[in-house]
Amino acid sequence: MRADWLRRACLAVALGVTGLATAQDYPSKPVKIVVPFPPGGSVDAVARILGQKLSSKFGKQFVIENRPGAGGNIGSDFVAKAPRDGYTLLLAGVSSHAINPSLYPQLPYDPVKDFTPICLVYSLPNVLVVNPAVPSKSIQELVALAKAKPGTLTFASSGNGTTLHLSGELFKRMAGVDITHVPYKGNAPAVTDVIGGQVSLMFDNINNSLPHIKAGKLRALAVTGPTRIKVLPDVPTLAESGFRGYSILSWGGLFGPAGLSKLVVDRLNAEVNDALRDKQVRELLVSEGIDVQGDTPEQFQAFLLAEIARWSKLVKESGAHID
Repeated sequence: MRADWLRRACLAVALGVTGLATAQDYPSKPVKIVVPFPPGGSVDAVARILGQKLSSKFGKQFVIENRPGAGGNIGSDFVAKAPRDGYTLLLAGVSSHAINPSLYPQLPYDPVKDFTPICLVYSLPNVLVVNPAVPSKSIQELVALAKAKPGTLTFASSGNGTTLHLSGELFKRMAGVDITHVPYKGNAPAVTDVIGGQVSLMFDNINNSLPHIKAGKLRALAVTGPTRIKVLPDVPTLAESGFRGYSILSWGGLFGPAGLSKLVVDRLNAEVNDALRDKQVRELLVSEGIDVQGDTPEQFQAFLLAEIARWSKLVKESGAHID
């Protein structure tokens, strides 16, 4: 009995030492960062900038792999079930980890229990854009137009329950206007139809609409964040346009599967924060209207819990659902 206990104890110590050595040598091979959305969006853009910087810092490739579908659920579930060795990570955020828990009746993963938070990487506001043929030059004029012609204006989104959809629903509720929601399968077709005039307006991620705003194909009326942004300094926030308390931000952070070694988490956190302080990285992100973040794993965990509670309320009030 005693000999058996000693063997088990020695095995546990040996495994602990091996795990420690493995964590200290991390990474010894390429690391996969899963993006649970298609290429070209804000999450994908940030992942590629960050992955390139981490590759140079660690001397090992950080490869971006897109696994889109079900509002971020497919890629997130893949990482939740991946080995807990730090070689499969997830760059995801508000949709998959804060909105979807309230939106989907049966989520294949738990956004808190099935993941290890590593670092909050970025945030960005949405921007309210209208087709140039819409006569409104300000939020006040848009509200007046919507009230004068209830039900005739339409707003596009990348799908039910997305931040773009919920940004519009919150605006409608606070403004007391009737604007018809038109959901699309992704940003690209939604933006295309707003530019083409098939839809009146939309709330879009700033980095997606910015080129069209600069080209005069869309008119920006307001941003959804708490402050104005550098790339559109003359565009007011909704809060300063009469919608006090209105604040919606998209965000993204780096996660690993649950149970990731603290040594691996701490090393990744330190290097991600260092990468986010890099002048070139910051300039690239800020030029897209993206706000660089960075924090500790503990702060990221607290932020995530607060976001889940906040979006649960917004989803319930909007009546959004996925069948």
